[in-house]
Amino acid sequence: MAEYRTEQIRNFAVLGHTGAGKSSLQEALLFSAKAIPQRGRVEKGTNHADFTAQEKAHRHSLEPSFLNLDFDNHHINLVDTPGLPDFFGRALLPLPGVESVMLVINAETGIESVTQRAFDAARAQGKAVLIVINKIDGNESALEPLLANIQDRFGHRCLPVNLPNAACDGVVDCYLHCEEAAATLFHTPLAAKDELVDTVLEEDEALMEVYLEQGESLTPEQLHEPLETALRMGHLVPVCFASAEQDIGVTSLLEVMVKLMPNPLEANPPQFIKGFDDDAVPVDVSQSADDHILAHVFRVAIDPFFGRMGVFRLHQGRLQNGMKLFVGEGRKPFKVTHLLKLQGDEHIEVNSAIPGDICALAKIDELEVGAVLHDSHDEDDYHLPELNLPQPIFGLAVSAKKRGDEQKIAEVLHKLVAEDPSLNLARNEAEGQTVLQGLGDLHLQIALEKAQDVFNVDMDTDKPAVAYRETINGKASARYRHKKQSGGAGQFGEVELTVEALPRGAGFEFESKVVGGAVPSQYIPAVEKGVKEAMAIGALAGYPMQDIKVTLLDGKHHSVDSKEIAFVMAGKKAFADACAAAEPIILEPIVEMKIAVSPEHVGDVTGDISASRGMVCGTEAMSELKVEVHVEAPLAMVDDYSTRLKSMTGGAGQFSMAFVRYDMVPAVVQKQLMEKES
Repeated sequence: MAEYRTEQIRNFAVLGHTGAGKSSLQEALLFSAKAIPQRGRVEKGTNHADFTAQEKAHRHSLEPSFLNLDFDNHHINLVDTPGLPDFFGRALLPLPGVESVMLVINAETGIESVTQRAFDAARAQGKAVLIVINKIDGNESALEPLLANIQDRFGHRCLPVNLPNAACDGVVDCYLHCEEAAATLFHTPLAAKDELVDTVLEEDEALMEVYLEQGESLTPEQLHEPLETALRMGHLVPVCFASAEQDIGVTSLLEVMVKLMPNPLEANPPQFIKGFDDDAVPVDVSQSADDHILAHVFRVAIDPFFGRMGVFRLHQGRLQNGMKLFVGEGRKPFKVTHLLKLQGDEHIEVNSAIPGDICALAKIDELEVGAVLHDSHDEDDYHLPELNLPQPIFGLAVSAKKRGDEQKIAEVLHKLVAEDPSLNLARNEAEGQTVLQGLGDLHLQIALEKAQDVFNVDMDTDKPAVAYRETINGKASARYRHKKQSGGAGQFGEVELTVEALPRGAGFEFESKVVGGAVPSQYIPAVEKGVKEAMAIGALAGYPMQDIKVTLLDGKHHSVDSKEIAFVMAGKKAFADACAAAEPIILEPIVEMKIAVSPEHVGDVTGDISASRGMVCGTEAMSELKVEVHVEAPLAMVDDYSTRLKSMTGGAGQFSMAFVRYDMVPAVVQKQLMEKES
């Protein structure tokens, strides 16, 4: 591979709704840059981004994959991401490792649910966004309304840097070397250029004065610094038009990627944090090749034959084969022996990497998503903020088909979660179930399919119990004495405590107001332990409790018989007694749903949701052929929604779902849940 400087690197996560043509667009970019000898095709299972057996079988991107190309003396890293709503958590994983997001929109279908979520996530993380309207051929009449819709949804500063020509078989540049006289399908190149220049100049008053008062024209080179500021701040979102299948606008897009989008030194720098909790302070990263090694892992892949591979972004220092690195606070270093660049399923050995590049390390068991790699103990407690992934809300109870496979299944489940942190493993003690949780039916289906096909583990599945919770509505106090005397050493502990409700989502608080040593300080943690044990088994129907504050007020101890176990038991019983008097209630998870259907099915959907104790929050016309219905509903009433929606819409409807909050169940439901427990 050619040697590059950090300034010559560009990193893009490619996001968009399924069907937008992300994989085909990347094939076109790779082929145009001569990074591949021929273009692969999704329908034939030959495209370079979707190389796993699962992806070829399903004909969808299911996991992040990595591609790279060289163009115009620049090195571009592309991270392909899944576009199905169920895999949105996987699509978010690469964001901390890139400067820019390429958001691909299908010209025919327009802005879809993942499109909106991807744009919001990119800007929340301070990433520059480049919008590509793909599949423009055959959709000429939709392009101008779509651009207007993009500006309405994402901001009026989503501005075209090229436009479809009058025949829609090519594009006309509007900024880098504006073709002012060229005929375009709509708008004009000069008007588009003026909009871009005016927006960029808002970032530089001195240049604006030159432009306005002296009447001097400004070149893209003169505008480069304020342009990068505008991209970094989200004050400008370039829009390109293309058709990957017809090779329209592909070279123009490559030029925009290297000449307009930020390099690692121009983008918002990664915000590393040193220390944890109250001691945490932000630290700056030099991004210098001469400094300590500092990198972070944002993708882990585990293969039963090749072991664990971690894909990382190098932020500072020059990494070379043979160097020794630490993982987080680990005291034992590992030696770098396999430094790799990834091109789909091809692993290319390289000798070194520079700041800004994306590479991989193989056969290092300690690597996990979010791990920080470094070569100095000065960075032992460096870390990045935790990635805000969608909360998994669908679940399947899983168990071994064959006796004796329990340990093997546990290991495979943990591997699946290590690869995909948007999956979660939970233990439902009330039902005695191990539950694999994900973002939807397909998310879980693909995970279990991988467990069987890749790791050779087959599991039984069952519908899990809904993750109900319990809390209290009031405030109450209780006092309990635990006393046990049966010959020999006795047990004695007495506590008085108060319980009170916290706001929804606040969790748990424990405070001690004991004075005078009524409960010696060494026993106060034992009281808290007893309270937590009681919270785990609930007060009404066996569900875990939350959103409660417990205040330890008073107690008694015995100089001989007081022990930790005595105060654990006293805390447990006092808490249970207090909760019984504090209006205990059962909570259920409420989800937000966005349901995309044709206009004739809106009535069916809203009627079904209303019958499911749900609330319709509004509707939004996505196009003439699609309406998005926004609803909130109890998860217990919509956990089979994919089947119901298919039945109502003949398989044409789509929906996404995200956890919102816990709410109190109706009295009749609470009674049913309590009767079930008894």
